[in-house]
Formats: sequence, structure tokens, C-alpha cells
Amino acid sequence: MKALSIAHRDINKEVLLQKAEMIPGAWNGIRIAALLLVLSGWKSTQIAELFGLSRWSVVKWIQKTNKEGLDAIEDHARSGRPSQFGEAILSDLDEALKKSPQEYGISRSRWDGVVIAQYLKQRHHIRIHVRHAQRLVKNLGYSLKRPIYRFVQATSQGVEQFEETVKKTPRGPAKQG
Repeated sequence: MKALSIAHRDINKEVLLQKAEMIPGAWNGIRIAALLLVLSGWKSTQIAELFGLSRWSVVKWIQKTNKEGLDAIEDHARSGRPSQFGEAILSDLDEALKKSPQEYGISRSRWDGVVIAQYLKQRHHIRIHVRHAQRLVKNLGYSLKRPIYRFVQATSQGVEQFEETVKKTPRGPAKQG
């Protein structure tokens, strides 16, 4: 009997591992599969190669499982760095976004990432990158829109006046023949 295989052109190892990144809890299943392979006698190097991981990642999974048991399979929340933005600062920024930047002494007519970063630096002594400022705006429920430029249609009188004031110059030296 011939072994089954996947023939669809869009399915490969990289695509499946990317999909696992997007699906919540998929890596728990991959950890379980890796641990089942360890119990079946596979080496950590083989498992790492199969799942596109580093050998050290698989070794850490095994060590953590030996130490914690079944609790090691699920990811636990990591604390991370505390945010610089408390409720007071976020509500202040929210109120500021409802007004013009000019009311806060910033000589710009619209809020954008640069202006928000400048505002936070001046008002709250917080330095952030422009992209982070843009994310803050989005998280507060606003959107940054680019200004729309509209060109005013010229009138015939304006065109005549323009042509009178512009001096015509020759395109180059005339050919002598």
C-alpha cells in the first residue's frame, strides 16, 4: 500500500507553522506532539527539525515538562514591562485629541504621530517613537487621516492674466540654413 502524502501546492511545513502562529493554542498542540515523539523515542534534534525549531527550544520544553508536569504544556502570561501610560495620561491624551494641537502651543493644524510624540514629550515628559504614538491613537478609537488636497480650477481670466505675465523664451538657438 502506498503511503499517503499531501499534494496540494499551497500546503508546506512553513505555511502550517505560520498558521500555528495565528491560531490561539496551536503551539500547545505542537508541544504535546513533540512530547509524544519524545516518549516514542525520537531525539530532540529530530523533533526540532520536524517542527522547524531550534534544538534548544525542544530541550527546554522537555526540561520544563520534567519539572512541572502537565502545567508545562500551556503558555502562561508573562508580565513584561509596565506601561508608561496610566489612565490619567491616556484620558488626557484623549481630551487633547478632541482639540487642535495649536491649543497646546504646537504649530500644526492636525494631529499625527510626530505631533502626538511631541505633545507627550512636552506635557508628560514621555519619549515615544512616532509609530507607537500612531498605535496609541488607534487604541483610543481615533484614526489618522491624511489631508485631501484639492486643486482649484483655473478661470479663463486667470489663465489670460498668467500668460500675459509669463515671458516666453525660445526653446533653443534657431537653425541657420
